[in-house]
Amino acid sequence: MEREQLGSRLGFILLSAGCAIGIGNVWKFPYMVGQHGGGIFVLFYIFFLIVLGLPIMTMEFSVGRASRKSPIRSFQVLEKPGQKWHIHGVVAMIGNYLLMMFYSVVAGWMLYYFYLTASGGFEGASSEEVQAIFDQMLERPGILVGCMAIVVIAGMFINSMGLQNGLERITKVMMLILLALMLVLAVHSVLLEGGREGLVFYLKPDIGQACEIGLGDTIVGAMNQAFFTLSLGIGSMAIFGSYIGKDRTLFGESINVAVLDTFVALIAGLIIFPACSAFGVEAGSGPSLIFLTLPNIFNHLPLGRLWGSLFFVFLTFAAFSTVLAVFENIISCGMDLTGCSRKKSCAINLVLLFVLSLPCALGFNLWSGIQPFGAGSTIMDVEDFIVSNVLLPLGSLVYLLFCTSRHGWGWNAFREEANTGKGVKIPNAIRGYCTYILPIIVLFIFGMGIYDKFF
Repeated sequence: MEREQLGSRLGFILLSAGCAIGIGNVWKFPYMVGQHGGGIFVLFYIFFLIVLGLPIMTMEFSVGRASRKSPIRSFQVLEKPGQKWHIHGVVAMIGNYLLMMFYSVVAGWMLYYFYLTASGGFEGASSEEVQAIFDQMLERPGILVGCMAIVVIAGMFINSMGLQNGLERITKVMMLILLALMLVLAVHSVLLEGGREGLVFYLKPDIGQACEIGLGDTIVGAMNQAFFTLSLGIGSMAIFGSYIGKDRTLFGESINVAVLDTFVALIAGLIIFPACSAFGVEAGSGPSLIFLTLPNIFNHLPLGRLWGSLFFVFLTFAAFSTVLAVFENIISCGMDLTGCSRKKSCAINLVLLFVLSLPCALGFNLWSGIQPFGAGSTIMDVEDFIVSNVLLPLGSLVYLLFCTSRHGWGWNAFREEANTGKGVKIPNAIRGYCTYILPIIVLFIFGMGIYDKFF
C-alpha cells in the first residue's frame, strides 16, 4: 500500500506540536514554575528544551522520514542486517498504548470539567464544595468510564476518516481555536486587578528565589520538564516524519514545533499566574491547581462561568490534540504490522483502548484498593511512571544511539536525512555533544526519575 502523505507543511507542524502540546504544558508547567522559583525556572526550561529536546526530536523525525514506516517497522528498514534495533519498535508501540491507557481518562476529566463549568456546576461553590465535586467525579466509575469512552470513540472516528481528511483537517481547526482561546484568556488574566505580582514572579528571573528553594532542584526540575514535554522516545514524533516530503530540513521543522510547544506553555503561565496573584492563591499548589484552585478563582471572577468554560475548552483541546496524534501512531503501527486497512485498525484499536483504559478509570473507585506504590497511589501512577520515567528516557536513548553510533544508522546517514531540504541544518560541530554528552544527560534524567520514586 502506498504511504499516506500529509497535505501541507502547516498540517505537519500543527500535528507534531499538537502531540507535544498536552496536559503537561498547561497543567504541570505552571505549577512546576510556581514550585521552582518562577522566571528563573522558565529560563532554564527554555535552555534545556534547546539542548535536549531539539536534537532528539530531529532524530525521531529523521528515522520516520527515512524509513517511511511507523515506529514498529522503522528500525527494521534502516538497521544493518543482523542488528536488533527493531526490538525498540515493539517497546515504542507498547509505550503508546500505555500512554493512552491513562491519558484518555485524564482527557475525559477535562471534558467533564468543561460540562460542569458550562452548566454552572461550580457557581457559588465554596472551596470545600469544589473539592467535593472533584472527589465525587473520581468516585463515580460511570462518569470516568463514560467520558473516557467519548474520548476514545471520537478520537478513533476522526482518525478513521483518513490522514488528511480526518486527522490533519480536524487538528488544524482545533489547534488554531486552541491558540486563539489561549490568547483571549491570557489578555483577560493579565488585565486582572492585582495580577501584576504574579506576572513579575513569572517573567522576571530571580536567582535568589531559586537559591532559596535550591538551585539544583530548580535546574533538575527544568531539565525534566523540558525533556518530558515533547513526549520523545516512543515514536510519537517519528510517525509524522514518515508522512512528509523532503523539501524542508528536519532540524528547522523541529525548531518550529518546539517554539509552538513552548509558546503554549508560556501563555498558560500568563493565564494562571496573574489570576492566582489577583486572588491570593498559591500558584505552586501542585496537581490540584487545575481541578481545585482554578474553579475557585473562576467563581470570584465577573463572568466566571464564561471564562471557566473557555479555559476547560482550551484544556480539552490541548489534551485531545495529543490523543489524536498518539492514536495515529497506534493505528499506523497496526496497519504496518498486519497489513490491514486504516478503518479496520481503528475499529480494533477502539475496542482495545477502551478495555485497556478501564483499569485506570476504575482505579480511583471500584479498584481503589489496588495501591501499587503504597497508600494513596493508583493504577494510573504505575502507568504514568512506566511511560514518563522509563520508556521516554530509555527510548530517547535508543534513538540517540541509533543515530550517532556506527553500530546503528550512524551520524552521517542521520545528518544527511535531517539536512535534506531548505531550512536550518544540523552543524557537524555538535556531533561530539550528541554522541557522548547527550546520552549521559538522558541517563541522568532516567536515574533521577528512578531515585525520586523509590529512594
